[in-house]
Amino acid sequence: MDIETRELRYFVAVAEELHFGRAARRLNMAQPPLSRAIRLLERRMGVTLLERTSREVRLTTAGEVLLEEGRGALEAAAAAVRRTQRAAATTRRLVLALKPGGDAGLLRSILDRYAATPDAVPVELAFSVGERAQMVRDGRADLALLHRPQNDLTGLDCDDLHTQEQVVVLPEGHRLAGRAAVSMADLSGETLPRWPEARPGVTGYPISDTNQLMQLILLGRMVAVLPESIRDRLPPGAVCRPVTDAVPATLVIAWPRESTSRQVAAFVAASSPR
Repeated sequence: MDIETRELRYFVAVAEELHFGRAARRLNMAQPPLSRAIRLLERRMGVTLLERTSREVRLTTAGEVLLEEGRGALEAAAAAVRRTQRAAATTRRLVLALKPGGDAGLLRSILDRYAATPDAVPVELAFSVGERAQMVRDGRADLALLHRPQNDLTGLDCDDLHTQEQVVVLPEGHRLAGRAAVSMADLSGETLPRWPEARPGVTGYPISDTNQLMQLILLGRMVAVLPESIRDRLPPGAVCRPVTDAVPATLVIAWPRESTSRQVAAFVAASSPR
């Protein structure tokens, strides 16, 4: 059977809100047509997606699967539209997503090498801390500079560019600041940050940008394990120490797994270490 994106959008709204009234308001429609649409979808699929009582709405196992798959399908459809529209634009360009200071000093040489390739197009830089990977997935960007293992690379292909050891950033006067080096076990009980693009399962205090992180570190509210290039950007009052057993951080160039763009392939080739 075929499912329309409209039906998926309806179901995802209900599944995320777990309330037909809120979902209807979110979709800017009346509740009765939304309820009928979901029941029709269940009949057509031959499965129960939602358990309904007078008090609550719950997802069934089948509903949980459709929620996950439906989100991906809606994102893929939106990305296809964006990429198609951008491909038809009069002026072709590549959009590279990165966070400020997140290129390990490599970007200038990468841009120069790419500009020297045949059929190179202008490269627009889109700065973001929390949405770089998602920007590539949904078609707002063609490529992104990300870090492994910190970032969620689901749905993306990538090439390694540069690997760094990691350090822990601490406020002066912290119990570990006098050490020459620390281990991950030494950080047990410390509050650590969780970035918006962290891979699934990572826990910690939600952080939206580096300035916020440094402010919290200086206030003694948390510590952070970061690539050692952060040494050059530490604010007064913060120190860093090597973490001997932390997994190294690898800067990668990432692009959509299904990409067939010659420009993307040329940029990736220009980015890769020679």
